[in-house]
Amino acid sequence: MMTSRVPAAVDALLAILRAAPALEGVRIVDGPPMVNLTERQRIYIGWQSSEEPAVTLQQDFANAGARSRDEDFTIACYAESRSGDKDIALQRTRVFELVAAVESALRATDAAPEAPTLNGTVLWAHLTTGDLTYVAATGALAGLAFSIACRARI
Repeated sequence: MMTSRVPAAVDALLAILRAAPALEGVRIVDGPPMVNLTERQRIYIGWQSSEEPAVTLQQDFANAGARSRDEDFTIACYAESRSGDKDIALQRTRVFELVAAVESALRATDAAPEAPTLNGTVLWAHLTTGDLTYVAATGALAGLAFSIACRARI
């Protein structure tokens, strides 16, 4: 018996984003950054630039009889765009384009009818919150922490 849909949902989100044509050339990272930080555009799944949890979840009984449970969880994500110059406006625009591509990848289409359910791993998933940050020490960097909220039945 499964006790959470979190692992399957995170794996499905990674697969959907890595296959999204609008994110071609963008590094999609599972968890926190490791060593190679040379890519100009990255999206982290299960990590934000602060000390926030990778995923927060809450469960409750779905109905009387305790045979199934509802699980609500939020996947922390972070997108960033950087350059060697000081043009923060360009990086801000680009990071919002990256997050827009994530949001679009989670919408149902004829080609991807299961996208909002993360390929059937959850009842629904959608982008819910975002926080924009800037760094301009060694070039412009715009970061956007955002969350994917999900509901599952287990």
